[in-house]
Amino acid sequence: MSLLGAAEIRELAEALDLKPSKSLGQNFVHDGNVCRKIVRTAGLTPTDIALEIGPGLGSLTLAMLEEAQAVVAVEIDSRLANQLPITAAKHSERADILTVINQDALTLKSLPIDPTVLIANLPYNVSVPVFLHLLEILPSLRSGVVMVQAEVADRLAAKPNSKEYGIPSVKAAWWADVTGAGSVSRSIFWPQPNVDSKLVGFKRRETPGDEELRKKVFAIIDLAFAQRRKMLRSALSSMYGGSAAAEAVLSAAGIDPTLRGEALDIHGFCAIASQQVES
Repeated sequence: MSLLGAAEIRELAEALDLKPSKSLGQNFVHDGNVCRKIVRTAGLTPTDIALEIGPGLGSLTLAMLEEAQAVVAVEIDSRLANQLPITAAKHSERADILTVINQDALTLKSLPIDPTVLIANLPYNVSVPVFLHLLEILPSLRSGVVMVQAEVADRLAAKPNSKEYGIPSVKAAWWADVTGAGSVSRSIFWPQPNVDSKLVGFKRRETPGDEELRKKVFAIIDLAFAQRRKMLRSALSSMYGGSAAAEAVLSAAGIDPTLRGEALDIHGFCAIASQQVES
């Protein structure tokens, strides 16, 4: 199977009269070696159903077709969605295992088959919402690797008491263990972005609780980091009717009220939310 190079990427774009859209985060990967490296990093096997978000012109898709049992690609741009099966058929004898869905990933509620691995160059302008949405609605996803803006990757993989740790870090940890998986050069993209990119890997684990608890936990996380220099007793005061009440809830949960949100892992936030149910 031949993967797409820089020249063919440009030819395809010209044939489609496609000018890469900043609003859709369209930066197309044209380095086949990098695409295969991403697939290897994700540990894709012949029994896996691979999910790709924002396949664009198909560089990463073709690398996934080499390894997976099936590939589902979700593409918001109808021109790209219509072209992708054609490109796959031209380059791969396994094009029949590809399903293309022309839809905004943020509006997905389900898929025709249950994917097991997520591999994607996520649109950078919506990478965190898309990543969290997929973890929420697709429990069959057990692992994956996504390419995102470098600072977003650092936030997703951050641990408590680091400057990068924040809302994305804690919310992603509800579903999965997230780690950094390496950097990629700006030169592999067309057009070349003005930001650096990194890979983030994840492995799903059992969630700390049910959907009712998750919603409470996420509301507390949002408040805790809205003004991240505030102590938790102040940051959560609006939820509990004042700082004194918030301090009582935090103490009952075994959390020091003078800590800031950045000091707690997902289990700490769950302890607070669970106390809210009891109070």
